[in-house]
Amino acid sequence: NKYLRQSICTQLRGAEEWARLSDTVVFSQTDAGLEFSTPRTALYTYNSVLFVCFDCLFLSFFYQHPGTASFGMSVFNLGNAIMGSGILGLSYAMANTGIVLFVILLVAVSIFSLYSVHLLLKTANEGGSLVYEQLGYKAFGMPGKLAASCSITMQNIGAMSSYLYIVKYELPIVIQAFLGKSDGEWYTNGDYLVLIVSVIIILPLSLLKNLGYLGYTSGFSLLCMVFFLIVVIYKKFHIPCPLPDDFINVTVNGVLVHLNTTDREGTCTPKYFVFNSQTVYAVPILTFAFVCHPAILPMYEDRSRKKMQGVANVSFLAMFVMYLLAALFGYLTFSDAVEPELLHTYSKVYKFDVVLLIVRLAVLTAVTLTVPVVLFPIRTSVNHLLGASKEFSWIRHVIITFTLLAGVNLLVIFVPTIRDIFGFIGASAAAMLIFILPSAFYIKLVQKEPLRSFQKIGACLFLASGFLVMFGCMSLIIMDWIHNAVGSEAHGDGH
Repeated sequence: NKYLRQSICTQLRGAEEWARLSDTVVFSQTDAGLEFSTPRTALYTYNSVLFVCFDCLFLSFFYQHPGTASFGMSVFNLGNAIMGSGILGLSYAMANTGIVLFVILLVAVSIFSLYSVHLLLKTANEGGSLVYEQLGYKAFGMPGKLAASCSITMQNIGAMSSYLYIVKYELPIVIQAFLGKSDGEWYTNGDYLVLIVSVIIILPLSLLKNLGYLGYTSGFSLLCMVFFLIVVIYKKFHIPCPLPDDFINVTVNGVLVHLNTTDREGTCTPKYFVFNSQTVYAVPILTFAFVCHPAILPMYEDRSRKKMQGVANVSFLAMFVMYLLAALFGYLTFSDAVEPELLHTYSKVYKFDVVLLIVRLAVLTAVTLTVPVVLFPIRTSVNHLLGASKEFSWIRHVIITFTLLAGVNLLVIFVPTIRDIFGFIGASAAAMLIFILPSAFYIKLVQKEPLRSFQKIGACLFLASGFLVMFGCMSLIIMDWIHNAVGSEAHGDGH
């Protein structure tokens, strides 16, 4: 009611940390300005920002005391939303496109992502909603809401899968570094380790109803990636090129030791344009790395569209520079030998390196704690899509959590590489969230501009380019999968 809303806003002016205000609060659309009602709503505040949490899913905030979120903090928060595991696949994308073509694609995806933010912010003004799914509902009814919800869910599943792939790739290397050697023991098998980490750490955290204490995980993840970038640049000048065939993977007093270096200088010459069967994965990897659009709308509450666009411009510029540096120095270090997950490529060179070990431990900690945070909105979306009752049920809560985590584990175990996750999710869900949905929402909801206006024509072209990216990349990726499967069978028959 009105008194409750005023009381909450009064409390928020002095709030500086997360604080749980209520366990069961009923809001109506007319009283609180919400676009939905629920008898199980938890309220949280952070830096005087009110978040409404449905089963611990942070969807949006509806009050912010003016001036509490600085421009720099907003840039940092949006950078958190942009940065993810996609940075680990960019060197692989550059190796299969060449430096010049990669830079062209990176600039193009960055500009398109910013234009998509512009469309979203303008649509939010006209549509009167700061929730991605609600914009879909206002534009196209339930099909629009389902399209937005399913795209966000797919993107989050892709993010979870990529995080667990990092566990699969990096945790065995960490264990081997501590043990000194490996003879193929089960505890150095990535598939087993993913299952163990999921059951012992991720599942218990995911079953909790409140993840407020993990609120700083995204900030820690961003700092880990910055540290990773610094190490990538540093190691470029300490790893010889070309990598010898029989490289002795040891370091003595920080100096790399190797024997019988073969002269393969041609492999160290940077390539500027490359076209091969793996080039098709470049655009999906880039779109996967730049998706942040559902997180932008809640940040828009207390700012004008111009100021929020400025925040987005600075954040995307910072991520552009980080992505370019990570891709360039990773590619120059390993050339054509770079793997789809850059950090794992260093295991070809070092059996034990203190700096890389610290990077791996930090990244493993960050992604392990991030998986439960990403799983929460997926579970809530599944709850809503299944039409579950609004009353909380531990049985339903556990079943959905276990099913989602088991499904993601199966993906990580049976999908051959992280490249396939980047490619499929980048070409489908990321293309929907960056290209198709923002332009479709804009065309439908912004009524003050005629369809033949320059803005609407630009949005229509952007929509068409989104479908081209989605269906073009998906078709080529599926063709590559079929080709690889046929090639593997033929190779097996040949033996």
